[in-house]
Amino acid sequence: MTFIIQDAKLSIMLIIVSTPIGNLKDISLRALEALKACDAVICEDSRHTGLLLHHFEIKKPMVVLNDNNEARTFPLIISRLQNGENLVLVSDAGTPLISDPGYKLIKECIAQDIVVDSLPGPTAAITALTLSGLPPDKFMFLGYLPEKQGKRTGLLKKLTLINEQLASTFIAYVAPHKLIRTLEDMETIYGDNFEVVLAKELTKIHQNVKSQTISKWLADFKKQSPKGEYVLLLNLV
Repeated sequence: MTFIIQDAKLSIMLIIVSTPIGNLKDISLRALEALKACDAVICEDSRHTGLLLHHFEIKKPMVVLNDNNEARTFPLIISRLQNGENLVLVSDAGTPLISDPGYKLIKECIAQDIVVDSLPGPTAAITALTLSGLPPDKFMFLGYLPEKQGKRTGLLKKLTLINEQLASTFIAYVAPHKLIRTLEDMETIYGDNFEVVLAKELTKIHQNVKSQTISKWLADFKKQSPKGEYVLLLNLV
């Protein structure tokens, strides 16, 4: 398989491929070409990726690479690449490495002079940002906030200092079971003087992007518990 990189034709050994975050129609032609041409697909969950491949009638062997096995699995993948196989790296949804496994693999590929390419595609953070109504010119992606409350509140406090130096829109991913605690921490630190945007089900039928004060969010979630993964966006004006 050949791609144009920096005006030179190179045989790609490892291709990072973004996959849809909800709507399967968002997959790119280049992504489909890469998946069809590769020797194997490196994935986060073979069941999830198997559904994607089956939908597009693609049959490829899969290699599971996740947070639990990354350290011991990527040397085997490196060996396969060095032996001339062309592999594709995907995550369950969106762009690999962005709050998903794959960083150690890519770092090692670069160290071993293995050619890597990345095909642009969907990512929830950018989709949510463009729909949020918040300033998009400068933003900081925080990934998933720390699990422990002390570290989480410490980070949230630092955002005020960062914002004083460079006003930005801050973006984080939040699991549903952590959302209420996160909002409570934010209310304690920031007060209730600005609105927070929460986005979920992006690109799906029930897509929802809404902006309101933290107190209103907490009141809503007392009536109905949050479900599904959320993208949280705030602008500390």
